[in-house]
Amino acid sequence: MKLRHFILLIFFLFPFIVKAQKDIKKECISLSMFSATYSYQFPGADTKDIYGNNSTIGASFQYKTDKNWLWTASGNFIFGDSINITREDLLGIILDNNGELITGDGIYGSYATFQRGYHIQAKVGKIFSFWAPNPNSGFFINGGLGYLLNRVRIEFSSTASPPANLSDDYLYGYDRMRGGFAYSGEIGYLFMSSSRIFNFSVSLEFVQSHSKPLRKWDFNLMAPDLNTYIDRYYGIRFAVYIPTYKRMPDEFYYY
Repeated sequence: MKLRHFILLIFFLFPFIVKAQKDIKKECISLSMFSATYSYQFPGADTKDIYGNNSTIGASFQYKTDKNWLWTASGNFIFGDSINITREDLLGIILDNNGELITGDGIYGSYATFQRGYHIQAKVGKIFSFWAPNPNSGFFINGGLGYLLNRVRIEFSSTASPPANLSDDYLYGYDRMRGGFAYSGEIGYLFMSSSRIFNFSVSLEFVQSHSKPLRKWDFNLMAPDLNTYIDRYYGIRFAVYIPTYKRMPDEFYYY
């Protein structure tokens, strides 16, 4: 490498080198973080008519500025096994007179219902570094915009084949899939370890989606569902972070 190329490279990298050498214990630094998240959610508005409490797991990427602004992109998978809707409301048109479902084998079949969905969003927030071990930790607030989808998943036991009415594309007429524009608010506490060993946050989150049905036909209505819905969740979120910054060397070494 020629000398001038080396000088140009150093000139280009100098701001990043300086930034990387800041001490998280003493200074507010800019850094990137990856995180894994889990939340437990309680339904509200129209959501609670179909679903009970659920969980989400997800991942996100954050960029924190040296002014403690947080920019986040996240994706979360929604799952739960609590369904409030009755079997008559969900599958009424294909149940027999006893309220049972006859499988493709001509026998009464057992099945289970679950909630499934996802929520993707972009968020912006601010950290307020008081009651904190360093300037990069503290209470924070976040606001987000994104897209939320949920649906009912119907699963049959391994020994039973689904009835023809619930096979292939027919199943889509019963799963109540709906989704739409969503916004969220979050307040919590972010702890950034001065030694970079353990970094986490605990927060309360509110999510609301203005949803519409995404299936062309609802077999229980025997028509398209043209209603709009408010899907709402209240959640407790826990996240673990992996920051990407270079730790400062110790000032003193003992032998």
